[in-house]
Amino acid sequence: MDIENILNNGKLIIIAGPCVIETREIVMETARTLSEICGRLGLSFIFKSSYDKANRTSLKGYRGLGSLAADDSADRLSEFDDIRKDSMKKGLELLDEVRKIFKLCVTTDVHSPEEAKEAAAVVDLLQIPAFLCRQTDLLTTASRTGRAVNVKKGQFLAPWDVKNILAKLNSAGSGPFLLTERGTTFGYNNLVVDFRSIPIMSSFGCKVIFDATHSVQLPGGSGDSSSGQREFVPTLALAGVAAGASGLFLEIHPDPDKALCDGPNMLELKNAETLLSTAADIHRTVNGYKSSMFKSALV
Repeated sequence: MDIENILNNGKLIIIAGPCVIETREIVMETARTLSEICGRLGLSFIFKSSYDKANRTSLKGYRGLGSLAADDSADRLSEFDDIRKDSMKKGLELLDEVRKIFKLCVTTDVHSPEEAKEAAAVVDLLQIPAFLCRQTDLLTTASRTGRAVNVKKGQFLAPWDVKNILAKLNSAGSGPFLLTERGTTFGYNNLVVDFRSIPIMSSFGCKVIFDATHSVQLPGGSGDSSSGQREFVPTLALAGVAAGASGLFLEIHPDPDKALCDGPNMLELKNAETLLSTAADIHRTVNGYKSSMFKSALV
């Protein structure tokens, strides 16, 4: 479970799992299946699931274990802080179980400096959500923990703007740091991917991950929740690898249509191996191309 090796062994990095922790059974099934797939395909796997999704479209949105129920949330808001802390505690315990049982590196979202410190005691990679990617205190605290940090590029940022994010991270720690492309706001309730962002962000000296599932999200597209276009995940995922991404971020669920969060843009678990096998082939081809170009430049 050496995160440095996982990130630097030259293999395609796969950060994947359910959007948010729903049940132990779903977490374990997904972790086990993806671990086996990545092992067969020679991929570097990091399991991801969030103990809390704090940026839901509406108050009704499922956030994690212990979420406020939609029908009585207004009466229970005074309990919210205790519920959130309990959700984080249970979620981190489950991620630690995944880490130990399957010998995997794990990651989760953190939303505040306090959460970053607590999560760093369990996870190998701290993930900064896109909406929080410029929060200085969160970035510097995450960096100071000594854990690897993955920052989702905000939907509102140009790729060259991430230099300021990296400067904040590097001011407080030595990494490793990852950047994740997850689409850019395109009018209302829509995102578009500019694949030029992958080589641009890579030029700043860090690995770039492509998030193929959030890139097909339709933010707020269902009124009180986001929608998505799951059918385009494979196309964008393979294009991201072809554009030079060091890895893929994929939210994957055994039954996305019954998922409590982000179901419309999650990949179904049974379809994961076909996509990852093709992505691995493309990654090897791209690396071979880069190697031949480098050798040609030396001649």
